[in-house]
Amino acid sequence: MAGSPDHLFNLRNNFYLGSYQAAINNSDLPNLSPDDAVERDCLVYRSYIALGSYQLVINEIDSSAATPLQAVKLLALYLSSPHDKESTISSLKEWLADPAIGNNPILRLIAGIIFTHEEDYNEALKHTNAGGTMELHALNVQIFIKMHRSDYAERQLRVMQQIDEDHTLTQLANAWLNLAVDAKDPETLANLVVCSLHLGKSSSRYLSQLKLTHPEHILVKRASSAEDSFERAVQSVA
Repeated sequence: MAGSPDHLFNLRNNFYLGSYQAAINNSDLPNLSPDDAVERDCLVYRSYIALGSYQLVINEIDSSAATPLQAVKLLALYLSSPHDKESTISSLKEWLADPAIGNNPILRLIAGIIFTHEEDYNEALKHTNAGGTMELHALNVQIFIKMHRSDYAERQLRVMQQIDEDHTLTQLANAWLNLAVDAKDPETLANLVVCSLHLGKSSSRYLSQLKLTHPEHILVKRASSAEDSFERAVQSVA
């Protein structure tokens, strides 16, 4: 129904942005339609999966649950038992071949995620390429980037921009594509250095790239002068 409020807007955004605990904590939403309730449960269980709580998801989703939830359970099984992944993948293929449920968007999304994990990108695209939801389009962007086909990723991003330019996933997909394409862009590299430092991660790879491609960049000069000062300090103590 046009104009009806989107009760899951905040929950979806928390999930997309990686605020998984916030998604779980704020998931108790009243007056949801049956379809919205299933989508809400999928997002909550996928948040638990992202936090590594696979067993909770496996235990709570029983065989009477709706197809999208069964698909989410498959993802938990796949990630929790790498040694047993063949049986999970064969169940997945069986469901995808079933005309009654094979076209379910969440099942197709989970198939895309699992086959991407397997680095079987062609198989993943077989199920995601038709799109249908913003998440499927966003996953296509990621798959094309992994295949080093930024031209296809860009096409997919344009589809997303036509559907909803302000959508969180459209913004994220745009950022992923920029990172993949402007890998040598000095400002992108400089931002990656700063972000890595803020996150307490190693920034040396990005800094080396920046030194090689843009030796005159202010960040390279600052890093070099800091290294020189350190060298001088060490020598004065030696």
